[in-house]
Amino acid sequence: MKTIGLIGGMSWESTADYYKILNREVKARLGEPHSAKIIMHSVDFAEIEKLQSAGDWDKLTKKMINIAQKIESAKADIILICANTMHQMAAEVQANIKIPLLHIADTAAEKIEAESLKKVGLLGTKYVMEGSFYKNKIEDNYDIEVIIPDSKNREDVHRIIYQELVSGIFKNESRLRFIEIIESLKEKGAEGIILGCTEIPLLIKAKDSSLPIFNTTELHAKKAVQFALD
Repeated sequence: MKTIGLIGGMSWESTADYYKILNREVKARLGEPHSAKIIMHSVDFAEIEKLQSAGDWDKLTKKMINIAQKIESAKADIILICANTMHQMAAEVQANIKIPLLHIADTAAEKIEAESLKKVGLLGTKYVMEGSFYKNKIEDNYDIEVIIPDSKNREDVHRIIYQELVSGIFKNESRLRFIEIIESLKEKGAEGIILGCTEIPLLIKAKDSSLPIFNTTELHAKKAVQFALD
């Protein structure tokens, strides 16, 4: 079994889900008492969020590269950045390490492609929804169109993520707001919804959506286990 490296803590609430999914998936595939081989570097999210808000992506990139190199030195065989937003610097991180970095958007797009969907809605932080790095990663490499909510809905999604979900606060009114936003994307022709923030699956489950949802935390972790066991 290969060793999976995790850059976590963004936030720790969703990183805990990664740890559970990785170990449960290994156990399901290999049986008791197997568990995943994991090396994790968990950051202080307050430092990350401050740099994001300031738009200091250069400093964030250097920080992610440094962490990835430490994980590589610790003999991990693959690296996962446990946050959709921080894939903004995925290419730079990959260029500075020799082991593969498993891109979270690829894992989502592969599943969407397997379901033969052509148009999906994207929910995430404002950096994910409004930036090009995530949308273009999917549209340029797969036959899939990605659409995003309107400005007010994007603001609400971002606010709920940063003011509630990263702190483990899950309000029913926020769940209902997400459901409204999903319905608005459905009206725009979305055939499925990418939960493009690893905290969103902590609030929104398949039963909450009239469209298929693509849980990036779960897809990312399961793909890593597939790699580790190949």
